[in-house]
Amino acid sequence: MQRRHLLTTLPALAAAPFARAQPAFPARPLRYVVPVAAGGGSDLVGRTVCERWARQLGQNIVVENIGGGGGAIACQAVAKAAPDGYTLLQGYVATHGTSPATRSKLPYDALRDFTPVGMIGGTPNVLVVNAALLGGVQTVAQFVAHLKANPGRVNYGSAGQGSLTHLTMELFKQASGTFALHIPYRGIAPAFTDLLGGQTQAMFPGLAAALPHIRSGRVRPLAVTGATRHPVLKDVPTLVEAGFPGFDALQWYGVVGPAGLPPAITRVLNDTLNAVLTGGDLRDKLAAEAVEPLPMAPEAFGSFIRADIERWTHLARERKIQLDD
Repeated sequence: MQRRHLLTTLPALAAAPFARAQPAFPARPLRYVVPVAAGGGSDLVGRTVCERWARQLGQNIVVENIGGGGGAIACQAVAKAAPDGYTLLQGYVATHGTSPATRSKLPYDALRDFTPVGMIGGTPNVLVVNAALLGGVQTVAQFVAHLKANPGRVNYGSAGQGSLTHLTMELFKQASGTFALHIPYRGIAPAFTDLLGGQTQAMFPGLAAALPHIRSGRVRPLAVTGATRHPVLKDVPTLVEAGFPGFDALQWYGVVGPAGLPPAITRVLNDTLNAVLTGGDLRDKLAAEAVEPLPMAPEAFGSFIRADIERWTHLARERKIQLDD
């Protein structure tokens, strides 16, 4: 019995020094994948956060831009990475919200293939109209009246089929019982070009993209999404105030890792990310993109992603928006 006990104890004793020798996380630089090309608003958000997050973690964070496929290529790359905390993805409303809602043949599963780490923040969408073409439209009620008085004669642009700008206007049309013709573009910049040029009359872009044109006076903001007014548009009501209870759409950004990320590592990442979001000058830096920090626990962020997918999926089914049939 003593010999048998000794034989079973020796492996554990041999392994104990090895376990104690494991370096604390993180022991080397992290890879942070942004699923869009460099230079845009999403990239700026990621780099702004990672610069400060690296200081909290005590390790460098290497930002890598992987565009293409509406974020699918980046999502695949991170989903296949080792779940050790050293490869992370900046998920956002397209990769983990509207695309899963409108595409049934994505090469990744937004829920099963990832571990939620934490929310970064979000910016609302804003209903805008061409100020010259719709000079008499000053409020949401007047816009609804104009749509009903001119059925089929109002066009709205979007950043593309199935984008948040598309789905938000479809949500508005459903809620208001109105019709406007959808004109999809390949990105928000050309959509704004035609809105300013008069080829379209209205749009529901993210606030960050709309701000320069609002400030120029060429487009008029009628309302923002969300429960409260936005600090940079304090005089612009919410859709809720305009008579649409519960109306919301958020251009959000967050961090996910591969599925199976250990809880202890997830907690380190979440604690340090939230420390960045609640401290220092980050709020002022993100204000350039009209992004408000929204720190969350991993569990809350996971629930948020699930609810966002479910909400947009429900709308896509009702409006018959399915992009890969």
